[in-house]
Amino acid sequence: MNDLTVLTSAPQPEKTSQLRIGGANYLNSWPLTRYLRDWFPDAEINFDVPSQLAEDLAAGKLDVALIPSIEFFRIPGANVVSDACVACQGEVRSVKLLSRVQPNKIRTLALDQTSRSSVVLGQLWLRERWQCWPQTVPLSADFPLGSSACDAAILIGDRAMQTEGNWDGFTLVYDLGSEWYSWTGLPFVFALWVCRPGIDANQLHQGFAAARDEGIRKIPQLSREASERLGIREEVCCTYLAEKLRFHFDEAAQAGLERFRQLAVKHHLLRPR
Repeated sequence: MNDLTVLTSAPQPEKTSQLRIGGANYLNSWPLTRYLRDWFPDAEINFDVPSQLAEDLAAGKLDVALIPSIEFFRIPGANVVSDACVACQGEVRSVKLLSRVQPNKIRTLALDQTSRSSVVLGQLWLRERWQCWPQTVPLSADFPLGSSACDAAILIGDRAMQTEGNWDGFTLVYDLGSEWYSWTGLPFVFALWVCRPGIDANQLHQGFAAARDEGIRKIPQLSREASERLGIREEVCCTYLAEKLRFHFDEAAQAGLERFRQLAVKHHLLRPR
C-alpha cells in the first residue's frame, strides 16, 4: 500500500550506481534535476514529460522518477523517496485553465496530455466549485491552442508560461494553483520523487535532497539559462522558481496531497486505496 511517509534514514548522500532515474523536462523541475549527477554519478538519468515518466516507472523501465503526484497512488507498492517535490502555495503561473465561457457553462475541456495531476486538479475544481462535468478530449503538446474547438483547455508547464498573455481566443484565465489554495488553504503538490517496488528507497533520500538544495541555491543561474533556452524573461523565470514554487514535501504539502487524493477518489478519478 502506498504510504506518504518519506523514507529518510540514510545519514549521508548516497552515490548510487546502476540506478535508472527519470527527471521531468519542465522548468519547474530544474532545481530538483539539474544537479542530480553530483550525487548519482553512475546513474542512468533520462528526461521526459511527466506522464511518460509515470508510465516508464510503472513498467519497470525506471527505478526512480519525478512523477505526477496522482500517479504515486496508482502504482502499487510505490514509495516516496525524498522530501524534494514540486508544489505551490497560491499562484503557480504554469498551470492554467483557459476558457471561452464561464466555468459553469463549460461543456468540452481539452486536457494537456503531458501531465496527470494538473488535469485531475482542473476537473476537480470544475466539479466541486462550479458543478460542471464537461466532456474531456486530449490536447497534444504540438497542437495549436487556438485550433481547439473546446470551450476550455488546461495548459501546463513551460508552454503555459511561454504563451502567457496570448491565449488564442480564450478570454478567461484561471491559475489553478491560486484556485486550489483559495479553495482548500493548502499547498498543491504537482510531482514527487517516487521509486518502484523493490528499490531500497532508504538509500536515496539524501542524494535527492542534496541535489534539490543545490538547485535552490543556484536559481539565479538556472533562470539565466532558462531565459535563453525557453524565451521567457529572466526575471519571470527567477520569480517563478524562487517565489511561486515550493520544493519541500513538508507537513502542509502532505496534507494538501492527501486532500487531493480524497477528492480524486470521491469523483472516481482515482481508485480507493
